[in-house]
Formats: sequence, C-alpha cells, structure tokens
Amino acid sequence: MHLFRFILLGFCCIASFAGAMKFKIRIILLCILLSYELNAQTITGSLSLLPNQEIRLEGINGFKNHNIATGRIQANGSFTLRYTPSDMGMGYLISSDKKPLFVVLCGEDIELAGEALSKPETITITKGKQNQWFKQYAQEQPRREQALSAWIYLENLYAADSLFSPHKKALQTIRSEKKHLKEEEAKFLSALPEDSYVRWFLPMRNLVSSVSTIAQYRTEEIPATIAAFRALDYTDERLYKSGLFKDAIESHFWLLENCGKPLDSVFVEMRRSIDAMLVHLVLDQKKLNEVTHYLFDLLERHSLFEASEYLALKVLNDASCTINSDLAGQLESYRAMKKGNTAPDINFGAQTYVNGMRQTQFPALSGLETPYTLIFFGASWCPKCQEELPTAAAQYAKWRNAGLEVVYISLDTDTTAFEQTVKNYPFFTYCDFKKWESSVVKEYYVFGTPTFFLLNNKREILLRPNSISQVDAWVDWFLIQGNPLNK
Repeated sequence: MHLFRFILLGFCCIASFAGAMKFKIRIILLCILLSYELNAQTITGSLSLLPNQEIRLEGINGFKNHNIATGRIQANGSFTLRYTPSDMGMGYLISSDKKPLFVVLCGEDIELAGEALSKPETITITKGKQNQWFKQYAQEQPRREQALSAWIYLENLYAADSLFSPHKKALQTIRSEKKHLKEEEAKFLSALPEDSYVRWFLPMRNLVSSVSTIAQYRTEEIPATIAAFRALDYTDERLYKSGLFKDAIESHFWLLENCGKPLDSVFVEMRRSIDAMLVHLVLDQKKLNEVTHYLFDLLERHSLFEASEYLALKVLNDASCTINSDLAGQLESYRAMKKGNTAPDINFGAQTYVNGMRQTQFPALSGLETPYTLIFFGASWCPKCQEELPTAAAQYAKWRNAGLEVVYISLDTDTTAFEQTVKNYPFFTYCDFKKWESSVVKEYYVFGTPTFFLLNNKREILLRPNSISQVDAWVDWFLIQGNPLNK
C-alpha cells in the first residue's frame, strides 16, 4: 500500500513537473514573440491598384536574396510588413507584378502610398526619413549626372575644337557649372547624419554605377575610382546587405579590364586589387569563401587566367586563410595544373574509342605522337559540352593536319549514354564510368565540365582554354599562321 502511494506521488510530481515545463516553454516563446514585436519595425502602405495580392519584403545577404516577411494587400490596398534590426541594409518590396521597390531597412518605420510598385513615380514616402532621402536622391541624381555629362562633352569641345577654343569665357562658365553640380551633390550627402545608412550607401551606389561612364568619358577619374574600390572592406555588413556586393566586384574588375592599359599592366593592377581585397577577407572565413568563389569564376569567364591563377595561389598559400574543401580543391587545380606544369600521363587500357570503335593501339596519353594534344573533359549530361563537341568535330580535320590531336574524356556513368554521345566523333574518346571518382578526373583536378587542357608532346600544359573557339583561335594563330610552311 505504501509502495502504491509512493508510485502515485511520483507520477503526480512528474505530471506537475511536465506542466511546469510546458508553462515555462510558453513563457519563453511569449518572451521571444514579445521581443520581436518590441524590436520590429513596420512597413505600412497603400497600393490602390494591387488589392488582394501577395506582397513580400526581401533582404539581401551577399550574393543571395532572402525572404523577410510576406503579407497580403487588403481590399482597400493597405498592407503591413515587419522587419527587425538584423535585417539592416537594403531590401525591396515585391508583389505579383514582379517590379521591386527598393527600401532602406535602417531601424525606422516606413509608410508609403501609391498605385503600384511598378509605378514608382506614383509612390510617396510619407514616413521614414532615410527612405525619403533615398527617394529624393534617386530622383535628383540622374538629372545631375545627365547635366554633368553634357557639360563634360561641351568642355571637351570648347577645349579642343578650333571653332570653339577661342571662347575662353564660355569654357570658364562650363567648368563653373561642372563644379556647381558636384558641389550640390556633396552638399546633399554631407547634410545627412553621419551614422545614417544612406550616408554610406549613396556614394557606394555611385561608385558602382559610374564605372562605364568613367571608362568612356571621364578617364581622368579612373585612378581615383580604382583606389576607391581597393579601399572597400568586403567584411563590412553594410556592403554585404546592400545589394551592391556582387556589383562592386564586377564593376571593380570590369574597370581594370577596360582602363585602356596593355594586358600585362592590367594583370599587374588585378593582382594589386586582389591583394587589397584579401586584407580584410582573410579574417572572415564565410565571406572569404563567398568572394573567392565568385571572383574566381568571374575571372575564368572573362578568360583572365593569369588573374584567376594569382587569386588561386594567393588564397592557397596564405596561411591565415581558411577555405572550405570544395573551393580548396577547385583552387588547387591552379597550383597543380598551372601553365608550364607537366600533366599526368593517362593509361587508357582498352577503353578508348574512335567513331564508336574500340581502339587497342592507344594504351596511354604518352603514346600519342602528335606535337600537341587537347584534353577535353565532358559528359552527355553537360549542355555546354553538347554544344562544344560538334564544334570540335567540325574543326578536327584542320586541327589534326596542323598537329593537334583531341582526346575526349567523359564523366558519364551510363554506357549507352556515353556510346550514343561519341559514336560519330573522329577523335579519341574515353570513359571509365566513375564520374567524379575517376582517377583521371582527380589527377587533373577537374571540378566542372567542360574543362580543357592544351598540352605539347612532353605533356607540358601550354594553355587552359575556356572554349573550343579559343582552341581554334590558338591553332590558327600558332600552328597555321605561325608555321613558316604555311606562309
């Protein structure tokens, strides 16, 4: 009997404890919700042409957008969304018309009214100082830029054309107007509170958006603009959440590429810029990985291989850098497979085909007797490869006569898919059906398809082309035009 009471008392205690825990959990959740409400700012508005439609507030983290809040516009056009201080930066409202309206998420409540997000000229910011300043600047600055471009055109005309150069007073007036426009902008920006987000963002947006104009019409500003890009801190959360993170990288290196200097000098400048970017990035593993991955891909796409090689080796050799294994492997390909290195030999065995027929006289890459070899890594499931393969086949006779052999190495795992892909191609094709686990793929540090290596008869890497058209241009220039027998 005593034992029964003891057990019953134990169950009561457990039930009481469980009840207390549920109560505590409810209190904690309530506190979290209350904290969110207290710290959250609201975006309220009225969009008369968008009743009963979904509206979203999206934020930006580096290269990616993320959803902050989703709501529905009421029948009368009104809506309410919330954001918190952790969303600080630029965001945008977007509805079913898919036309975003950018807003400054800076810890202030925002009120707006208009017809639709796709009609920004109808929208008025009725509350939110920083958003009002942003809208005012966005409306005024394009007109200032247009006027400035016109004055610059006239200045060049009056300074260089003999028809106008005698009119010194007119030239002075033009220069005075140019100065006045720049002072107006500077005055507007300097009047903004120093700790406001727009005080930082607006000049940053100007820097990014002005590179094309500077490269074409204001070339005297190129050195200062490049210096401004090099001074950027890519670990700065303001930049990371600004929507300008990707644009800053692209604009920086586009300007370097199009600054009018010889290519050798361009690569020197790119190395300086990479060094400047890494000063802060090596202290932030997450952003280091993101920026390195994006910049490496950007340089590769633009065939700026000397710069991408420098970036790869710089990041790999800097002891303070911590990069994830996938990126490290991709960059390692530049250390192991850079121009001038000797590519590994490949033992093909009896798995080599030409026009779908098995080849037995071609056991290894070193067995080829042609002066040059193009190694082409691809796959039947790679759309770009299916574009490049027919082009390579069409050029093969010309290449072979010039001394270039082609070896296509497939990453397929399906025998039928491989055979159907290569059955009509006149060059050597090979597949061990192990995809990324293939020893050849690993030895050549292949991380994507298509990947190309151009080798000489000593298997020295001469070039890492980015396309078949680049290979064809190389053949034309070095093997055909450069061959005395063809002249």
